[in-house]
Amino acid sequence: MKTFDLRSIKVRSGEEHREEVELELTPLEYGGQRYLPVPDTVPAELAVARASTGTVFGLRFAAQLHGPCYRCLADAVLDLDVRAREYQATNPGEEEELRTPYLEDSKLDVQGWARDAVALSLPEQILCRPDCAGLCPVCGKDLNVEPHVHDEETVDPRWEALAKLRDEL
Repeated sequence: MKTFDLRSIKVRSGEEHREEVELELTPLEYGGQRYLPVPDTVPAELAVARASTGTVFGLRFAAQLHGPCYRCLADAVLDLDVRAREYQATNPGEEEELRTPYLEDSKLDVQGWARDAVALSLPEQILCRPDCAGLCPVCGKDLNVEPHVHDEETVDPRWEALAKLRDEL
């Protein structure tokens, strides 16, 4: 479902309408990486409640994203329980806080709202596991598979002149 026509329901002030809808989730670009929803179609619960001052929209669904881990680049699976709410005032005037960007001409853009709700539900870093050690900064090996340390001290060639000057003093 891409849009939901609000004219198809009759809700008076103080009432709520709930409906099961099918959402088509699209791949997400996050931090320069691509994350794929699996499955790409999920069931969702859409709620529309009328108040005396406007309409409150609720969206709830579960999503699973597959993509690279931020630390080691292995496959990471992220389970999300997405809950989103939006408000549209009856007479919003010029106030942006009183209108939802997902509503236009009595059609609610459910797919766009779901995409943004997934993006807002993401953690700072998507990891394959909470204790991921990442990649070795010296040799690039996966520290989860092969934990190790490098004994040799490498000097950045840009600092060599200062190191020689330090040795002379």
